[in-house]
Amino acid sequence: MFHDRPARAGRLRVYLGSAPGVGKTYRMLDEARRRQERGGEVVVGYLECHGRRHTEAMVAGLEVLPRVTRTYRGTEFQEMDLDGLLARRPAVALVDELAHTNIPGGRHAKRWQDVEELLAAGIDVITTVNVQHLESLNDVVQKITGIPQRETVPDEVVRRADQLELVDMAPQALRRRMAHGNVYKAEKVDAALSNYFRVGNLTALRELALLWVAGRVDEGLRDYRAAHDIDRVWETRERVVVALTGGPEGETIVRRAARIADRTAGGELLAVHVARSDGLAGASPGALAEQRQLVETLGGSYHVVVGDDIPTSLLAFARAHHATQLVLGTSRRGRLSRFLTGPGIGETTVDRSEDIDVHMVTHEFTGRGRLPALGRRHSRRRTAAGFAAGLALPGLLTAVLSQSSHNLNLTTVALIFQLGVVAVALLGGALSALLASLTASLLLNYYFIPPVHTFTIGEPNNVIALAVFAAVALTVSTVVDRAARQTARAARATAEAETLSTLAGSVLRGAEALPALLEKSRTAFGMRSVALLDRTSGEVLARSDAPPPQPGAAQPASTTPDTTPECTTPESTTPEFTSELPVGERALLVLHGRRLPAADQRVLAAFAAHVGAALERDRLATVAAEVEPIKAADRMRTALLAAVSHDLRTPLAAALASIGSLRSPEVEFSPEDQAELLDLADQSLVKLARLVDNLLDMSRLQAGALTLHLAPTALEDVLLRAVDSLPHPSPPDTLARDASRHPAFSAARVQPLDLDTAPPVLADGPLLERVLANVITNALRHNAPGAPVLVTAGRHADRVEVRVVDRGPGIAPADRDRVFLPFQRLGDTDNTTGVGLGLALSRGLAEAMGGSLEVEDTPGGGTTMLLTLPAAETPR
Repeated sequence: MFHDRPARAGRLRVYLGSAPGVGKTYRMLDEARRRQERGGEVVVGYLECHGRRHTEAMVAGLEVLPRVTRTYRGTEFQEMDLDGLLARRPAVALVDELAHTNIPGGRHAKRWQDVEELLAAGIDVITTVNVQHLESLNDVVQKITGIPQRETVPDEVVRRADQLELVDMAPQALRRRMAHGNVYKAEKVDAALSNYFRVGNLTALRELALLWVAGRVDEGLRDYRAAHDIDRVWETRERVVVALTGGPEGETIVRRAARIADRTAGGELLAVHVARSDGLAGASPGALAEQRQLVETLGGSYHVVVGDDIPTSLLAFARAHHATQLVLGTSRRGRLSRFLTGPGIGETTVDRSEDIDVHMVTHEFTGRGRLPALGRRHSRRRTAAGFAAGLALPGLLTAVLSQSSHNLNLTTVALIFQLGVVAVALLGGALSALLASLTASLLLNYYFIPPVHTFTIGEPNNVIALAVFAAVALTVSTVVDRAARQTARAARATAEAETLSTLAGSVLRGAEALPALLEKSRTAFGMRSVALLDRTSGEVLARSDAPPPQPGAAQPASTTPDTTPECTTPESTTPEFTSELPVGERALLVLHGRRLPAADQRVLAAFAAHVGAALERDRLATVAAEVEPIKAADRMRTALLAAVSHDLRTPLAAALASIGSLRSPEVEFSPEDQAELLDLADQSLVKLARLVDNLLDMSRLQAGALTLHLAPTALEDVLLRAVDSLPHPSPPDTLARDASRHPAFSAARVQPLDLDTAPPVLADGPLLERVLANVITNALRHNAPGAPVLVTAGRHADRVEVRVVDRGPGIAPADRDRVFLPFQRLGDTDNTTGVGLGLALSRGLAEAMGGSLEVEDTPGGGTTMLLTLPAAETPR
């Protein structure tokens, strides 16, 4: 039934899967059936069942829109009929595989663009996508699985979904589902299980999906808090910020903060150091480096911000990261220092913290610090205090000294006033000292130089004294102010050097240099976002964004006071500026946030140089990565040709020589000689056939194209066939003691133990025979003379362990991985023992069947090959 609906944007529901086969499409169809049962109008726009019978059964009763056929390069493809779906205008449309790339010929290149058009038309859409198709995780997934994802969808498309539901499954359960044929066809199951669907891969993908969805939930919570003007901290997750000064107490407070974060599951530890423009205040770069290493060892992250007001910078950082607790060390200042300089950083932070819990951690260095340096560049607040003191202090001294002027001469009074002027200079700088000097001169003249209570000076000496007093006061205040500014410049340079040192260390420690640089640039300069753009196309090469601040949260403090008039947007009271800096010839570094003062621009240029170097390194790494497969293939071809040149020629030459001799009319052989030549030809051709089979199977394994047929398999039968296929050159006196059960075991010097009681394994019989034959051949080659090779089997949980034991020289731990590489023959000095593919092929086949092949030491000397395979039946 066709009808018009009010023009409104449709709602998007996304089922996000942690891996293929977890049941996204099934859940989507289940939701569709529920809506249909409630009277909703649901149409299947596009659905891909992949031959899964349970999924196909869920489609019954749903209206399915016919697909449209498009031809591309001579082949016909079925695509979603977007125009037909828009014309049908159902209430809800099901669109499977959101990241799909459309065949050329439609309006959009990607299916997610089709979905956006459906939403704009007011149609609700239910869709599916796997976590490996999210654009931001594309490179991470490739590193985990080794498989590049060609089809991706922008994260923002999924983030904008009105409803997002994670479809998850334990890796073992998903592998069982695959083994039962509920995900892929039988011929693809084994290759998938041994490659993409390894337990480690599935576990990593599952973690990525959970973390991504958790971030989306966190964003939704922040949006809700912002919409409802909630500026209090909600302790949904413990985020503990620890402030580091570089002092000796750092390790103590870091460990304390880590224990606080570990009290709840999912707690985060963030360490922050504020690099002040007035110096490090005793901070040691080496101590900061050690403390950073400790933080990262404990699972935390390290940050550096630049700000003049340390308490404001700390709280701004904590609120920007939604911290619930802030950990600081108690002050190292003594009582005299606290008396002279007033409240410290800890006390001020506590007063301003509001709903953030502040922990003051005591330590052995409390109260053992030095007096603070007074020669600092003065803040606006301190300058204002200096001007106030310049007016008030001379008046206060006048009131005190006038009461005892009969006991003091003019020189003493002038020196006391001089001391007051110096104190004002230390407090507020040269201008405030000038004001204090003028005030003191006038008061000295009016109250203490005869005639008093008038500005008239009766004696010429007093005029000279007053002039000298004013000159000395101005000179001292100027010197003090200049020293303070020089100290501030040196301290500023030290702070910048510390920031650049932290930046370099972060890049060296991180595998991803470019993201680390942008993140450090953003946090160091207190910017809202930092992006690296391609200057030609405008494409965003990398980006770092700060978490959205909570309502009422303070912004990061500037490195230096900024007195430039600023404009604000109607939506925000925080000024926003954009700074751009070229990075090489093809990139542009763009910072969005506060205005950067000139002093910060110099440091930013150093950051840009690092970014340019990282960008070039990434480009070279990409080129090297593209070349590496070619080099690997070339090495494989070279090794293959070097090995095959001898190992193919030897048996082929022997067979040709034997057959040629038999066919020669010039020599007449006895029946015994003919039999011997035929046997030599037969053995040579068998050896040649085995070598070719190994090479072919190895190439199939590397290409992921090996087809397996898993079924319950008896180990004793497979071992018998494997041993029977081996050459039997051993004389009768080397037979195994209890191997009379079958002649093949005796001839091959193989002694089976407990195989008749071992449970059947889930394996491909012929391939398992190849694995055992190769492993036993290797054991016989290195075994002690006269000693049998033992083959035992036993059950361990849902696995069966098969051990092939020899008494040879053994394999050193450093060489145990090398023996499974192609073309490796450890200990061999000639090329007559094979191409070196046996163990490499055996491990590959074992892993393809869901098992493993490892090396162990034999007690008493020798090597044990441990073959582990899944049991064909589950234990009761």
